[in-house]
Amino acid sequence: MRRIAVGISVFALATGAVSAAEWQALSGEEITRALTDRTLQYENATQAFYASGRTLYNAGTDSWGYWQVRGDQYCSQWPPSGLWDCYDVAAQGQTVKFISSDGSFSDGIVID
Repeated sequence: MRRIAVGISVFALATGAVSAAEWQALSGEEITRALTDRTLQYENATQAFYASGRTLYNAGTDSWGYWQVRGDQYCSQWPPSGLWDCYDVAAQGQTVKFISSDGSFSDGIVID
């Protein structure tokens, strides 16, 4: 799973209180603040997002890739592919959802 969604308490702190019942779309600046130097917990994996633009995904084995924000989307690239995949990002309390262009998504929670 390299599609990601993340849980972030930083979003609520940076933009004010968010109702637990509503999803809030994140801007590019909010995505950057939410992910930089954070680690996310998914159902069966973790992912760290470094300020350098590197990302480490682990579902039992390390997989190194790259991440960046383009406009108001999170984008990732996983060698050996040179292609970038981009996702809209929304937050609800501690959970952030990465949403692909086809509407599929995955969620995670910040663990640090």
